[in-house]
Amino acid sequence: MSMRPPKELPNPLPRPDGEFERLQAVWEPPRGWRALTQVNNTAVGLWYVGAALLFLVLGGILALIMRTQLVVPGNNLVDYDLYNQLFTMHGSVMMFLFAVPVIEAIGILLLPAMQGARDLPFPRLSAYAFWAYFVGGLVFFTTIFFDLAPDGGWFMYPPLTSYEFSPGLRTDFWLLGIGFIEISAIAGAIEIVVGILRTRPPGMTLDKMPIYLWAMLIVGAMIIFGFPPVILATALLELERAFHWPFFLAERGGDPLLWQHLFWLFGHPDVYIIFLPAAGLVSMMVATMAQTPLVGYRWIVVAMLGTGTISFALWVHHMFATGMPHISLSFFSAASMAVAIPAGLQVFSWIATLWRGNVQRATPTYFLLGFFGVFVLGGLTGVMLAVVPYDWQAHDTYFVVAHLHYVLIGGMLFPVFAGIYYWAPLISGRQLSERMGTWACAIMFIGVNLTFFPMHIAGLLGMPRRVWTYADGYGLEIYNLLSTIGAFIFAAGIGIVLLDLLLHFRPAGKVSTNPWKAGSLEWLPQDNYAIRSIPFVTSRDPLWQHPSLPEEVDAGRHYLPGTVTGGRETIVTSPIDARPQYLLRLPGPSWLPVLAGVGTAVFFLALTVKWMLVAVAGAAVALVSILRWLWQSDVAPSGKLFDVGGGLSLPDYLSGSSSHSWWSVVVLMLVDGSIFACLIFTFFYLWTITLSDFPPESLDLPLLGSSVAAALAWAASVGAMYVAHRQLRPDRTKVVSLALAAALIGVWVAFALSLHALLATNLRPQLHGFASTAYTMLAWQGLHAVLLTLMAGFTLLRLWLEMVDPVRRVVFDNTRIMWYYCAAQGLIALAVMNLPRLAM
Repeated sequence: MSMRPPKELPNPLPRPDGEFERLQAVWEPPRGWRALTQVNNTAVGLWYVGAALLFLVLGGILALIMRTQLVVPGNNLVDYDLYNQLFTMHGSVMMFLFAVPVIEAIGILLLPAMQGARDLPFPRLSAYAFWAYFVGGLVFFTTIFFDLAPDGGWFMYPPLTSYEFSPGLRTDFWLLGIGFIEISAIAGAIEIVVGILRTRPPGMTLDKMPIYLWAMLIVGAMIIFGFPPVILATALLELERAFHWPFFLAERGGDPLLWQHLFWLFGHPDVYIIFLPAAGLVSMMVATMAQTPLVGYRWIVVAMLGTGTISFALWVHHMFATGMPHISLSFFSAASMAVAIPAGLQVFSWIATLWRGNVQRATPTYFLLGFFGVFVLGGLTGVMLAVVPYDWQAHDTYFVVAHLHYVLIGGMLFPVFAGIYYWAPLISGRQLSERMGTWACAIMFIGVNLTFFPMHIAGLLGMPRRVWTYADGYGLEIYNLLSTIGAFIFAAGIGIVLLDLLLHFRPAGKVSTNPWKAGSLEWLPQDNYAIRSIPFVTSRDPLWQHPSLPEEVDAGRHYLPGTVTGGRETIVTSPIDARPQYLLRLPGPSWLPVLAGVGTAVFFLALTVKWMLVAVAGAAVALVSILRWLWQSDVAPSGKLFDVGGGLSLPDYLSGSSSHSWWSVVVLMLVDGSIFACLIFTFFYLWTITLSDFPPESLDLPLLGSSVAAALAWAASVGAMYVAHRQLRPDRTKVVSLALAAALIGVWVAFALSLHALLATNLRPQLHGFASTAYTMLAWQGLHAVLLTLMAGFTLLRLWLEMVDPVRRVVFDNTRIMWYYCAAQGLIALAVMNLPRLAM
């Protein structure tokens, strides 16, 4: 298969009659109400960014109310109960509804353009993630108007949030109400990781990827491993609240600190999940605004990899005051300091790039300079808090509040606003107002420092976090007054940016502009179909190396200049060296992602208020919609090779590890495995804190005989699936069907025997942490048994309809690898539940 770029001819090659018109027709966006059915990244990405900015405004309004309450001592604008709801919702909205979604939204919007692709590999998944997030997020926010908003802080520490101290629905709205956000984030991560690895343009090897692609790839991996701990934590706390299973109740074998471990296993990497994409944007903009290649490209990649890795060793950074052993404190203190090294390396690289280049004086540059100042100050206070004795003094004071906001606003919000001014012409074809942008940047910079710098001093004077009022005479008045004034100034700066967008931003159709003279692929001429043809990439800055590339691409002189299959399509390349492998047929507009997203949000929100019939209906709508779009996704292979130009011919179907679908299932299994690993961590953590009393002498262990029989049933199920795999031929459909049915029976037999191993003893989940953890592992296996039942039924139906064979086998392969994974997980769960026998 040739990897040479198309010949660069002095005159464009003649194209087939009507080729360009067919391409336009295939990618024509729907009109009217059907515009909601769009799934291409440009539309979904814009919606996503717009929704995130809406939640930024809503969360900011809550912050202004809080600052007004604190402007003078003893103020009574709001009472303590409403204030608790305000600060909980402010933190939850900013973290879960703005910060994480906006970085995924920008990725969905920009990644295909930066990769020279027509779209990401799973457009309907992106649309589903958006609708689940947007509908669910709006409903979640409205709880503040009905006195139902959560009031335990965005971190929701037990026992404050247990059923004893927080009855009612407020905590449940947080625990179940953000379930759709977690699902949305995971869906976005799958789309981003598979998209970066499999839809890069030919020739764009890993060492030629734009730095933003590296940032998003690392962040996608961090979401895969960072979100499962909070997914499990919310599930465990909801089980405790709903059924009194004692995961966090010390008197029954639980531990409230378990929540902190699980939450901050997510919470501290989450800070870098937010920062790294912003750093990737900064790297792209700095190089362009300085008109010179980025200094230290490889070192920045290494720094981002180091930051992503070290961030998972920092969760105890938030737990220095919990009475941990000194050796543990020393390790996590060192890790907290070490993470500053890769961040500092990036900052010096950006400064060196600006120093070497000829910097353009424009709004993006000003926001970048503001980012340097605010973020570096936030990083310095972070190093101060990494020193254990200092952290003991500043812990739970306004010093920590100031540090957090300096890092998040400086490290994410300033780069995002720089990106808005930098990439707005890519969508609208024209720049935003330079005057309004300059004023907004200056006002925001003044506002953020006036708001949060005095908070450092107030914190050192002893002002605690999360207090709704304070007494006169402690020297806090001036600092709170300054912070409140600064908050309104900062809000005014954000308001100017939003006004600028309302006045001057209008999405256009065909856009062919490069106002900053950038060197990356997103500045190729863009239309509804993205780019006219997909180029062969030979450098990190292809537009600087090849100035005529925009004209060549738009003339259709590179790969895939039209639609060779009659539908939407893009090229799938190998993950390392970006060799073209096959054509991916992309889906068009559909109501299915809308229905699935709304159904998912309805399920979680109705479950919160115990509207069980509505919850079941929402789940049914979501499940049917997802199964329907999955059914449509496995398009029958044509068996032909399609000429995509440049002497390159590609098939339209590959299976196994070459398939993008296989990669998505592997990523999903990594998420699943991370949740299960956190559940195993929960088991061993509770064991270590109770030592020999786990379980207590009054409780039995699971029946050994039933456990062994369940393990044998899992093994038999795997054997039956292996037989189905080996017999997958058109003349062996009956054998394959029987083997699949036998494999499914084995799964349910294994689950039944595992259940018997617990029920036949005196173990009940309400009695002790050991029992509750064992039953949770069993419930997790039951959930996977349901999943395998759906996958087996889906596969069998397609098999009987002759839609699965040795060539068209993506559905079967996905079912098979998930089956092997679930069996391994089931065997591990059985072993762990019986492990305390060895200590007896």
